[in-house]
Formats: sequence, C-alpha cells, structure tokens
Amino acid sequence: MTTVVWFRQDLRTSDHDSLLDACGRGAVVPVFVWHPKTEGQWPVGGAQRWWLDHSLRRLADDLESRGSRLVIRCGDPAVELTAVARACGAKRVTCSRRYEPAAMTDEDRMADALEQFGIEFGRIGSNLLFNPFEIRTQTGTAYKVFTPFWRSCLARPTPDAPRPAPEKIPAPTRWPAGMTVDALQLKPTIPWDAGFGATWTPGEAGGRARLRAFVAGPIGDYSTQRDIPGTHGTSMLAAHLHFGEIGPREAWHTVAKALRNRSSDFVANAEKFRAELGWREFAAHVLANFPRTAEDPLRIEFRKFPWNSDAAQLRAWQRGQTGYPIVDAGMRQLWHTGWMHNRVRMVVASFLVKHLRIDWMHGARWFWDTLVDADLASNTLGWQWAGGCGADAAPYFRIFNPMTQGKKFDPEGAYVRRWVPELAEVPAEYIHAPWEAPPLALSMSGVTLGENYPHPIVDHVKARAAALRALSAVNAKPGLLPDVA
Repeated sequence: MTTVVWFRQDLRTSDHDSLLDACGRGAVVPVFVWHPKTEGQWPVGGAQRWWLDHSLRRLADDLESRGSRLVIRCGDPAVELTAVARACGAKRVTCSRRYEPAAMTDEDRMADALEQFGIEFGRIGSNLLFNPFEIRTQTGTAYKVFTPFWRSCLARPTPDAPRPAPEKIPAPTRWPAGMTVDALQLKPTIPWDAGFGATWTPGEAGGRARLRAFVAGPIGDYSTQRDIPGTHGTSMLAAHLHFGEIGPREAWHTVAKALRNRSSDFVANAEKFRAELGWREFAAHVLANFPRTAEDPLRIEFRKFPWNSDAAQLRAWQRGQTGYPIVDAGMRQLWHTGWMHNRVRMVVASFLVKHLRIDWMHGARWFWDTLVDADLASNTLGWQWAGGCGADAAPYFRIFNPMTQGKKFDPEGAYVRRWVPELAEVPAEYIHAPWEAPPLALSMSGVTLGENYPHPIVDHVKARAAALRALSAVNAKPGLLPDVA
C-alpha cells in the first residue's frame, strides 16, 4: 500500500513515527505543502522562511540518499495532498500531529477532504513529549503554572527512545509532480540575512551536531552560564526543535545517556536543561488548551490594560536605539543573527511592555518575523509572561531594571561591546548606563550621546512608576516593589 507522508514541523527522517509507520506498510511519498497563511497560525516570518529554505534542501537530500524524494506542492494542503494521493494511488495519508489552533483545523479539514475519496488519514506521533490533552490537574483542567505541570509530566512514563531513520524508503511506482525549493522563493529579497549563515546550520545533521556539542560542553555549567549572554552557555537548539529537525525525545535521551556516571553537579545542570524542554512543552500545552491566547491575554482582565501607541518608540526598540545598552544589544543581535539570548529576551520584552507600555502583540509579531526559532506557542507564552497577562506570570508586576540586569549578567560589558560597537570603549562601570559617565570618560570613549548613541528614550524611574499605575488600572495592587535584579 502506498502512503503519503505529510511533512510540516518534522523535517527529519529519524525518530519520525509517521514515516516509519508508512515504511512498514509499503511505498512512501514524502510531501511538503507550502501554504504560509495556514502554517501554524500567523504567516511564516522572514527569518523562518530563511531557515525553511535550507531545511527543506537538507531534507530533500536525505530522502534522496534513502532512495526517495521530497514532493513539494504549493496551495491549500487539503486540496494538494488529496491530489497527490490520487495521482500516485495512495490509500493513506499520514502526518505528525500538531497542536497550534490553525494546524489542528488543517488536520480536520484534511480528514474530511480525503474521506470523500475513500483515503484514510492518520495522525501518528508529534513534535512533543506528551499529549497536551492528557496532562491534567487533579480537577481535570489544563495547567496554567509550570512547576506542577512539569512535576506531573515527570511522574509519567519516560518518553520512548528515539528510533533510527529507515535505511531505505520504498518508492512508489509513479511519482506525482512537484516543485523545486527555489520555486517557493523563500529567501529574502534584501540582504538582511548576511549573519544567518555564519551562525546556523539548518537541517537534521546540523541539529544533531549542535546537540552533541552542547552535551559535550556547555551543559556541564548550564545552570549558571545560561544566563550570561556574552558566553556560549545555551543549547541554541530551539530552531532545530521548532522545525522538527531533531525531536524532543532525541534531546531527552541524548542528555540521559550523558548523565551516566557523572557528578551530581553535572546531573543538576542537565536536569535544568531538561526543565527547559519542559518549558517548551508547557508553552505548547497552554496554547493547545487555550487557543485564543495567540492573540488574547490568558488573564482577560488585561484586555483593558492602558497601552501606549507610540510608533517612534516602537521603531527605536526594533532598531536597537533605545539608549539602554543591554536592550539595544539584544535587538541588534536579533536582527543580525535571527536569534537573541534568552536572558536578554526577557529584558527587552519587559522594556517594551513595561517601560514603553506598548502592547505585547507588537513585540510578539516582531519576534515572529525576526527569530529563526519563532514558535507560536513559545512566543505567545514568553510575551504574555513578560506582560504579566499569561500563564505562570506571577509576579505580574515584575519590571526588569535594564541597568541592573546588564551589570549582573554582563558585568564587563562583553555582550554590549559585541553588539553595540559605538560603546566598545566605554569603561565597564558605565557600559550599562553611559549617561551616568563623566563627560570626559564619554569623550575619551568616542561617545557623544544624542549623536552616535541615543539618550534613553524614557526615564527608568518614571517609566516604572507609570507601569505600576497602569497595572493598578487592571485591578492589580502591586505596591511599590523593588525592581527585579
């Protein structure tokens, strides 16, 4: 029997339940359908398109090495996959289940379309560790707080070990027509992605290499180094996981294998990393169970939060021209590499929604377009957490002090100097607040505020006070609490 395997966010051949199931039944026709308006929930962002272009090429090469090929179509998945199945005589179409609202709708539409022609539709496996509709509180509801959620996950059986890719993928007697990756025109039309290629190697092999390198090195100091943006202390696996170039089970069991006969410190660091896999899982579960949260705060009282509408301030934030060095460094790293260090993501998000009081949706959409690892669930969870309006957002009145965060996690200014080169010669004691530096120190550093580096676009103390007043307007009572260090 011929089976069509619909590839989406599972662009790999190993540990691919749907593909392996199809190989055990007979001939396989791997298909990718480009339909950006229904991919996930929002149109696919620019940075993701760059990654997808490279990832599809690597997948096509991998399939070819196994005696198969990737059939690429463009259009409504229900229409295109029905046509492919009929063209090659397939009696079955399968995919890895996804849990974003629009993706689930696509799957239901697919089942209806195929049924009309007597073609079976199966959803086998997913890009998650656990089913979002099975992890429940004692009262039978979905979790909204991470710690009890992850405790519940860890109480379940260990995720299955990943399975190897099939050596050979049975080919059909006739192949349906398809397109080339070039025809999808995924690459940007302006050269803003120059730094991407130097930073990333999309594809299953690139993801596995990055996972191995992380487990062999940075994971041993993960608990402390993960917060230092000037070092390579994080896994940088998010994009590979988002596109399914490696599955979470492979990440889980690769770490488990590395734990054997290791010190208690190593084990603690590795478990901290696995908890980060848990946060990815939590985000997906929250979105699956509360699908409106992609564009609506989970805490509905925040619908009446008094947001500002200041296009100039939003643009200054997007361009890394706020006058706050740690914020500007993060936004410039994002533009150059398609990625930003997680600690800095929290700082820049807090700055937008608390200091500038600009709607978190503006930040979510900017990240969606510029992050190579943009994921609807994780993006939504992170921005609603920063805004105090989502899952596990307590204390909702948290306002990051960008100077304190910089001094704590980038004490010598290595990260700022890398991404804000106009401040490269500023002494470390002033690198995170150059407006406090004596005029002579600034002059000797080649900095003229307002000319080659901006003055702060808002005053921190005044902005914080205004944010606390605004939080009170949504029936919150935060009090005048100190900034988070």
